[in-house]
Amino acid sequence: MSETETETGVQITVDGQAFTARQGELVIDAAERAGVYIPRFCYHPRMTPVGMCRQCLVEIDTGRGPALQPSCMIEASDGMTVETGTQVAIKAQTGVLEFLLVNHPLDCPVCDKGGECPLQDQAMSHGPGESRMVEEKRHYEKPIPVSDLVLLDRERCILCDRCTRFADEVAGEPLIHFMDRGNETQVNTFPDHPFASYFSGNTVQICPVGALTSTSYRFKARPWDLVQTESTCQGCAVGCRTVVDASRNRVLRQNGVDVDPVNWGWLCDKGRFGYEAIESDDRLVAPLVRPSADADLVEATWSTALGAAARALREARDGTGPDGIAVLGGARLTNEDAYAWAKLAKGVLGTDHVDAQMGDGLPAEAVLGLPRATIDELCRPGGTVLWMGADPREDLPVLFLRLRHAVLRDGVRLVTLSPTATVLDDLAAAALHPAPGDLPALVTALLDGGEAPAGTDAAVLDRARGLLDGELTVALGRGSVAEAAGYSVDAAAVVARTRPSARFLPLLRRANVNGALDMGLAPGLLPGRTTLAAGAERAGVAWPTVPAGPGRDATGILQAAADGKVDVLVLLGADPLVDHPDRELAARALAGARTVIATDLFLTDSSRKADVVLAAAGPNEVEGTQTNIEGRISVLGQAVTAPGTARPDWMIAAELTRRLGADLGLESVADIWAEVEAVAPSHAGITAEVLAAAGDGVVAPLTAAPVQTTETNVEGEAVGGTDEAPDADAPDVDIEGDEGEAPEPSGEAPAGDADPDEGEGTVAETDEVDPDAAAGDAPAEDEPATEAAAEAEPETLTFSAPSPTPVPPVDSYALRLVVGRTLYDDGTLTQASPALAGLVPEAPLRAHPSVLDRLGVTTGTRVRATSERASITLPLIADAGVPRGVVATAHRRKGGAGDLIDAGHPVTEVRVETAG
Repeated sequence: MSETETETGVQITVDGQAFTARQGELVIDAAERAGVYIPRFCYHPRMTPVGMCRQCLVEIDTGRGPALQPSCMIEASDGMTVETGTQVAIKAQTGVLEFLLVNHPLDCPVCDKGGECPLQDQAMSHGPGESRMVEEKRHYEKPIPVSDLVLLDRERCILCDRCTRFADEVAGEPLIHFMDRGNETQVNTFPDHPFASYFSGNTVQICPVGALTSTSYRFKARPWDLVQTESTCQGCAVGCRTVVDASRNRVLRQNGVDVDPVNWGWLCDKGRFGYEAIESDDRLVAPLVRPSADADLVEATWSTALGAAARALREARDGTGPDGIAVLGGARLTNEDAYAWAKLAKGVLGTDHVDAQMGDGLPAEAVLGLPRATIDELCRPGGTVLWMGADPREDLPVLFLRLRHAVLRDGVRLVTLSPTATVLDDLAAAALHPAPGDLPALVTALLDGGEAPAGTDAAVLDRARGLLDGELTVALGRGSVAEAAGYSVDAAAVVARTRPSARFLPLLRRANVNGALDMGLAPGLLPGRTTLAAGAERAGVAWPTVPAGPGRDATGILQAAADGKVDVLVLLGADPLVDHPDRELAARALAGARTVIATDLFLTDSSRKADVVLAAAGPNEVEGTQTNIEGRISVLGQAVTAPGTARPDWMIAAELTRRLGADLGLESVADIWAEVEAVAPSHAGITAEVLAAAGDGVVAPLTAAPVQTTETNVEGEAVGGTDEAPDADAPDVDIEGDEGEAPEPSGEAPAGDADPDEGEGTVAETDEVDPDAAAGDAPAEDEPATEAAAEAEPETLTFSAPSPTPVPPVDSYALRLVVGRTLYDDGTLTQASPALAGLVPEAPLRAHPSVLDRLGVTTGTRVRATSERASITLPLIADAGVPRGVVATAHRRKGGAGDLIDAGHPVTEVRVETAG
């Protein structure tokens, strides 16, 4: 215990043992830290104590004599004496258990909670040993569905209030509550209002008695049949820690693990139940090839499929050179997979036309170059948050839970800037909704006194200005995929210029997109957040070559493929027909590429058009690491083996490289991570041993690099995420979660000219890269690659404000389109999960009621929305949360907004008219 904690602590005695409790700590927690477990049911450390079950009654003496008190409701005070094993305390706890068991059914052999049930355990450890009751127990209809995912057995309920408190306090959705009174009290939902929450599965996990069970796990297994593997959820980029339960090589359940810096034990339902997708009968179990241009895909051996893929890559490289090869995707991959593919694409094939994003994220320069905040810094008590992005409940659900708690419980001041009303509007001290293209001007008005865009509420603007004076944390995302990412980057540049101390949390939604960018799956970058020029020497110790200059981003790749400039297009778990905002461009690209090679779990809309499809292993089927939105690297556990002959992506990359006559030099996940730690400057010192010891993960880098804007140098700082010490060889760093000091800048890299196909951000380049020279810097035979790499200390990426993205003039006859995402969509993985497939909501057009009045229609009327690209027909819904001059919808697979969007335009404008 630190000296500070000792000074602010209080001295108590627990069962005769002197102990220092923290100031304000509850007795139940202090006793547990002292090694004394007090039984409990209603108490949960992440929720407000209510003292309902009385199971935690103990004798507490504060100087007036001992008295029975619920230890979950009493704060430790100086001189307090706590006795948990007296006859009085034991009798009280025994009596509580006896009352709880009066009506509780003795169905442990068939109850899903049997074997891991606190009531069962405590009945044995603290119970009376036998029952005095012979009367018939209470009976209810069982089970009843409270939602599509959760079932309720009311006779098992002990009224602990855990589920209802979670729904109300944590999720803010009080859809499950106590009903009736007295002996008839029960937990239930309101009539015609199911427990339709994105977080309902958490109530199943925290229910202490099996009253709430999940439809996907009920009667599937017993706890002693399960093999548990700790891992990280791969449903989105928050990086929630999980424990995966498997039996007979099938994943049967996934629960949250309480990791303090990230998810606090919570999971969204997509993360909790999405594992069912990997168990789908539609999984690819073997490679597929297309024998001829007009033939269907047919199953083939790995030798045949890899041979066909390698032949296409070799012919493209020998024909048009690296410029004819492009790689899309990688956000589904582990860090190790992404590194192997980056090394193959950039180090062997020599192409820099590589992008892990799908045209709906942010330029890598903004994600990696701005000083990054952690989730804890975003939610720091008393802090100020500027949210510039979409609805977090849809994109990053558990981050929303953390931010909601910070606002309601810890005094965080929140200002939101989003295109339409989101779940944050009710939490925010000020909420503004800029029209597409207006975000930079609005941020300038807020922070630099510029003129606000037309239609801005002056009172709200003034209130927001008053909140943004102090230290600022910015959540930076993309509010709409129908407008250019450049507007978000321009807004970030304004913040970096006017608030040099501000830190940014990037709101990229795909699971490991941050790790893929770290590993170099982005144009102009090498592993470790370095540019091609800065990182060439260090990469040269392990890479055969380095691309000569920055390549195209995802939209540029698709446009080049559509123009017939791409000989081979590789899709790494990517489905551009669904994921890229511009569906028409994606379709032309897949048709225009001479050869398409896909690695995937399923036959998606895009991989069905491929010439070679390589069956890849998926979540819970591979080991490795993953990086979340704050740059926290956590370990993935392998719980099951992949079906059929599906292989990990890194292994596919290694086999392709061998058939191309080269060698990645990577034979295992451990080999890959050792090379990452040696080659990637941002990952220096983060060894496999450090990661294994850090249950909470480790934030990269262990020491941070300087960040530069066009007018101000901003020093970034890094936060580690473990309370274990790193290797002796690792750099000195505080990894307890406190901020470290950034090193002095070693020099400034001048900003180079941006490649027109690269995106809105710019990469700082010093000179052209000589691939041969880089390849020739390999270490001597007696000099380990890791030591040679450590000697070269390339500068990590710096952010330079790009040229502002122009804002087109307003078309008074059209509405600007806002397109967001929903947690449940009609993508392949959601549809492959039986628990989630039926939960996908409709995606109507939403507009301000004045728009419906102008059209003379009522809510639900089908209308035609027409852009320069296409015309679609959807129902129109009145929504006061949509600003005037804007129409909003959600992205869907077919017949939706993706057909309207032209990625070449900074904003998308549509004209709406009645369909009749």
